[in-house]
Amino acid sequence: MKKTIAKLGLTSALLISMSMSMQAAEKVYKWKLATTWGKTLSPLIDSPIKMAKLVEEMSDGRFKIRVDSSNKHKAPLGILDMVKGGQYEMGHSGSYYWKGKDIDTLPFTTMPFGMTAPEQYAWFYYGGGLEFMQKAYKKHKVLSFPGGNTGVQMAGWFKKEINTVEDLKGLKMRIAGLGGEIMSKLGVAVTNMAPGELYTSLERGTLDALEWVGPGMDIKMGFHKIAPYYYTGWQEPASEMQFIVNKRAYNKLPKDLQQILLAAMKLSAYDMYIQNYDMSATAWDKMKTDYPDIKVKTFPKPVMDAMKKANKELRAEVSAKSPLLKEILDSQAAYQKKAREWTKMSDYLYLKDNL
Repeated sequence: MKKTIAKLGLTSALLISMSMSMQAAEKVYKWKLATTWGKTLSPLIDSPIKMAKLVEEMSDGRFKIRVDSSNKHKAPLGILDMVKGGQYEMGHSGSYYWKGKDIDTLPFTTMPFGMTAPEQYAWFYYGGGLEFMQKAYKKHKVLSFPGGNTGVQMAGWFKKEINTVEDLKGLKMRIAGLGGEIMSKLGVAVTNMAPGELYTSLERGTLDALEWVGPGMDIKMGFHKIAPYYYTGWQEPASEMQFIVNKRAYNKLPKDLQQILLAAMKLSAYDMYIQNYDMSATAWDKMKTDYPDIKVKTFPKPVMDAMKKANKELRAEVSAKSPLLKEILDSQAAYQKKAREWTKMSDYLYLKDNL
């Protein structure tokens, strides 16, 4: 009798254990992700949408992420706060949007006259950049990962031609990040605003100039209809967006779902880079044909020299504000110096000899 009871007890325990395991395996984790981007702003909005789709497919439906565009949550520049506070488990934005809140996060999008996208990706994944990013975001109790790159961004659309530094003084311009502070140092009245406000502000004269991304994204915004001078880039050579993840929510995920999330973020980030490249190549081909009055310009050397001088001064100023920021910038500078030699030998000399 005792053996029978013992067997029944063991069988019950095994059944309970199997039932609990099945319930755990069947549990569906549901997250929400907030983006800075409007619902039609490709490819920026596409990166988190593709990531969420990959997560659901790879997890066989156990992990679902709802993506909310800025049209829904109405706080395009408040992504870090919403994820930090737990209102959303994830966010997708650019870290330079909250440089006023935390200067340490600034370099993870891009830096003026900095690394190209391949150089920067190599720094993130093989040069210590990802570790620095987690260190910087630790105080906010969130994790951060590369979320998609735009590559070299154009310097923007101007209503008038820029021939001297004097031409910049008093100009009202939308430009983000440290590039905006450099322009401000040269006399530009700099502002930052949500994407949905840009065209109207340019049209009504609230702005005299603005930088957004490049042909792939700019053509849909219609800036070329108002400001015909299109300047080549210097301020954002490799603009990386960021996935922001609430650390407490991440730690509650099973290990396999954590790995699925990491893989999906990495794949969708690279996909955004190549998608944007294709969009810009296709859009520019159309723009130069359909809008022959667009004038592509490069800032004159005296203007570029003034920008580089201001950049050097600002880097010294911001580095003095934070030991961690100085460590990050020094790491980027050292990696750029190393990687740039290969970039010149490979990409630059190849293009130089084949254009």
